[in-house]
Amino acid sequence: MQKPLEGIRVLNVTQALFGPYCAMILADLGAEVIKIEKPGTGDMNREWGPFFPNVQGPDKSGYYVSLHRGQKSITLNLKTEKGKQILKELVKISDVLIENFKPGTLDGWGIGYEELRKINPRLIYACGSGFGHYGPYKDWPSYDIIGQAMGGFMDLNGWPDKPPCRAGSSIGDIVAGMFLCIGILVALRYRDMTGKGQKVDVAQMDSMIAILENAVVRYSIEGKPPTRIGSKHPTITPFDVFKAKDGYVVIAAGNDAIWRRLCTAMGKPELADDPRFRTNPLRCEHEPELKPIIEEWTKDRTRWEIVNLLLKHDVPSAPVYNVAEAVEDPHTKAREMVVEIYQPQYGKVRIAGCPIKFSETPIKIDKPAPLLGQHTEEILTQLLGYTKEQIEELKKENVI
Repeated sequence: MQKPLEGIRVLNVTQALFGPYCAMILADLGAEVIKIEKPGTGDMNREWGPFFPNVQGPDKSGYYVSLHRGQKSITLNLKTEKGKQILKELVKISDVLIENFKPGTLDGWGIGYEELRKINPRLIYACGSGFGHYGPYKDWPSYDIIGQAMGGFMDLNGWPDKPPCRAGSSIGDIVAGMFLCIGILVALRYRDMTGKGQKVDVAQMDSMIAILENAVVRYSIEGKPPTRIGSKHPTITPFDVFKAKDGYVVIAAGNDAIWRRLCTAMGKPELADDPRFRTNPLRCEHEPELKPIIEEWTKDRTRWEIVNLLLKHDVPSAPVYNVAEAVEDPHTKAREMVVEIYQPQYGKVRIAGCPIKFSETPIKIDKPAPLLGQHTEEILTQLLGYTKEQIEELKKENVI
């Protein structure tokens, strides 16, 4: 069955997480993604754990596998003239190039946007970086934690009496990778209408500011920056984590009607009309008094006792899962959100699935990540017409 992006060829000249996450989504959706890696070592994330037991060398990383399923790998030394020439030949027959080098790096190598657009005016050149390709900080190096820090996210994350906290996953990279993917898809649509390619520029700092939810407008209206308040919501109460007998649950009373149903479920209907808690603004004002009342009810019940009872009253609630519980949950399996692939040199491994479910073009993730340089000869011969003798010469010159 055809996938949504079949027929789209993507050159994945990225490393670490930001760019690879974007390319992973495109590959899941059916694009042919060719990962271009440094000969000998490959992407830096090939050295990031967890590592497969009894596997040595550049193909040992489970981290790499989870990001590069279903892609092809070609090794190419882009600092050599022949390496650059091969990239340009690939650009001629490709739709998208993704890179997340420091801005100006590929320009300095003679393979930046202005040069490549001359070769293929229909090319979508997608670049991800910490601070974008213009602005006073464009030359600063960056990783996920830098974007989280300067985008205002870390100062919102954590507890008032503790230091700013990085999120448990690398959302500075992941969210930026999603935005870069959206930009690519929009640019492809524009190309469908006009025949023109373009440059797509996405920054980690920009992306983190974009997901601050209501924090920006709160600062605009109130004149002071919001800061850390723990796990509760800044403008909705109760909307928080509560201690249970065997762990934690979340309860989300997003409006006054749900609040009344929560009071009934707890066997405390009188709370609904308590002058302190009658409306959401009042509950927010008196949250320090309300949370102990709710937690007094939750603390002697198990997570599922609480959740099942609240769901019967149509009150949004859920147990706080650890990773193992989330992975093994029957709903996760029903939605195919953890899938099994067969990875060469190791065997069966489970990775996260694709969260986008299509009625006409369902996504199936069943192909492994490539070994370093696994498809170099295939791509050079089948796509570019190189002979075996030419390929041997490129190997001797350390181009591939």
